[in-house]
Amino acid sequence: MAKLLPLQSFSLQETDDGYRLLVSAIGGESLYVSITPDQMDDIIDSLENAMGGEGEGGGEGNEDDVEY
Repeated sequence: MAKLLPLQSFSLQETDDGYRLLVSAIGGESLYVSITPDQMDDIIDSLENAMGGEGEGGGEGNEDDVEY
């Protein structure tokens, strides 16, 4: 398993075919990833679930450590 590093910063930019996410960790390197619109929807749903909100499909059991 990869070593967990604390988040330093992130930025999100919309592109022609989705999004570009830059994540920087304290004591680590920065990483750019491309995200499709469907993946962005999954990320938003995951954040809503983690915060106890009721997004689409919310309340369907424990979704801790779900990988999209």
